[in-house]
Parts: sequence; C-alpha cells; structure tokens
Amino acid sequence: MTDTTGVIHAGAAAPAPVAEPRTVGVGPYQLAWRRLRRNKVAMVFGVLFLVLVAMCFLAPIYSKDVAKIGPNTNNVTGTITVGGKQENVVSTDGVPIGPTFARQYFFGADENGRDLAVRLLYGGRTSLIIGGVATLIIIIFGTLAGLLTGFFRGPVDAVLRPLMELIWSFPVVILGVSLGTALALGGIGPIKGSSLLIPALIIGVVYIPYLGKPIRGEVLRLREQDFVEAARAQGMGPWRIMLTEILPNAASTIIVFVPMMLAYSILLESYLSFLGAGVQAPNASWGTLISGGLNYISTTPTFSLIPGAMLVLTVLAINVVGDGIRDALDPRAQVRIKT
Repeated sequence: MTDTTGVIHAGAAAPAPVAEPRTVGVGPYQLAWRRLRRNKVAMVFGVLFLVLVAMCFLAPIYSKDVAKIGPNTNNVTGTITVGGKQENVVSTDGVPIGPTFARQYFFGADENGRDLAVRLLYGGRTSLIIGGVATLIIIIFGTLAGLLTGFFRGPVDAVLRPLMELIWSFPVVILGVSLGTALALGGIGPIKGSSLLIPALIIGVVYIPYLGKPIRGEVLRLREQDFVEAARAQGMGPWRIMLTEILPNAASTIIVFVPMMLAYSILLESYLSFLGAGVQAPNASWGTLISGGLNYISTTPTFSLIPGAMLVLTVLAINVVGDGIRDALDPRAQVRIKT
C-alpha cells in the first residue's frame, strides 16, 4: 500500500511497467517506399504520369469509339457539323479546321484532314514506347558496361571506357540527328528505316555512357569494401561476386537513374522527330506534331502548344517522381517506423 506521503509499504504490489513501443525492422526498399508515400508532391505527379500513359495507350479506343477516324486517315474533302453548321475539315484555301471541342476533331485537323486529337494520343504512345525501349537499352547495357569496366578494369576498361568517352564527347542532339539521318535511309539489317526501333536504338546507344560512367565509379568503390573481400575469401568467382554482391548494392543507384533516363529519352526522341531524324511519316509523335504545327503558329497556335504541353507535363511528372525516388533512397534520411 501507499500512504499519503507516497511511500510504498512492504508487501504492496509494485506498479506494472509501461511497455515501450516496439520498433519494427524493415528492409531498405520497403523503407524507401514508405518515405516515397509521404512525399505527396511526388505521389501526385506519379498519378498524373500514370493518367497520361493510360490516355495515350487507350488511343485505339478513342479513335474507334469516339472520334471514329484513324490516326492516318486523310479527310481533305470531308465536312463536319460544328454548332449546327457544316464546315469543311480543310478549307478550299488549304487551311485546316481549328479545335471544335466536340467528339470529332476535338483539337482540329492537320493539312491532310487527320484528327489531331487522335494523332496526339497515338503520338504520345509512340513517344512513350520509344522512350521506354531506349531506357531499357540504357539500363541493360549501361549497367553491364559499368560493371565490367569497374570490376575487371585492365583490358576491359581500356576498351570500353574510351568507347564511352567517345560517345560522351558528342552533344546528344547532334549525334542523334547524325545517326537518325543515316539510319532512316537504309535501316539496320532487317530493321527498316521507318521502324520505331531505329530512334529507340539511337537514343539507347547515345545515353549508355550517362549511366555506364556513374555505375563504373560506384563499382570501383564497392569492389574495395570488406564484404567483397569476404566473398573472395570464401572462394567466390569474379562473376558471382559481381552479380550477387556488387550489383545488389549498386541497385539503388540504377533505380535513381531509371526515371532520369526515361525523361531524357522522351525529350531526345521529340528533338529528333522535330528535326526529321526520328519518327518517320506517317507515324506521329509529339515531336512531329509540334513540327507540323509550326506552319499554323500564327493562326492556330494550339496545333503546336497542345503536344508541347503534353510533352512538358510528361517530362515534368517523370522528373518530380525521380526526385522523390532519389530522396526516398537517400540513406541519410532519418525515418523511424513504429507499430
């Protein structure tokens, strides 16, 4: 018992100890995901990017069920009802109709009478596919080049590093235009010059050093760590050490570069297509649509501004999400997770 003075008498039961909250250990990637979810700005832009991707990949449904015209269907002599009046899709002077904000020709038509809204979505799908394939090439071959040059060094480094430095020394747009112009004429083996694989391959090759060089530096640092020495002492071979010890520890660096390379790839594809060295007619991309709209920039600026806005929003969303991923994977971030 306890008297009024607060003294505990003999035989009295002691108060039960208060349980401390239990801290649960989580893996680095689970912890990074929790950090990313707390970054509301990155999550909002991530949703925006997913919405833009969904819109572009639903282009066939919009084309078939809403606009009822294909992306490459010419309709120079066609007419459309706008506000109860019949209007030519392309006037007798060759001027295409502007935005109607209706089911058909929502953003207007081009000089051939093709629906720009349909071509905008198909063009976005083209840009995203090329950017995605190029990013895949960059991640695979850039990581491989960085691992080989950083781990083996010697003759491997003497061959691959100067090659990466050579590609690095050229401005990406100039090198991309040069390769795109050359390959658009004859293609690569069985791949025709009009294939979407051509700009994807060009962009992938041009940006390999932008990932390979940072990965090489990271591998040079990791190969001197104690866990690698322990793996060698256990009798592991070089390939096993490189793939099971070094690559997992460099994974966070690779993950951070994925959105960056995707944004760069989409931008470079637009540059090349704008200059005529990327996507070839009749295929559309955001770059070709911006280029085609320049002829009407003084009369109907939306022809260039709308695909330009789609491009800016997509790249902005990717960059914001990429910044959020980088911050989430930062080992210096202090986050305590409790149950």
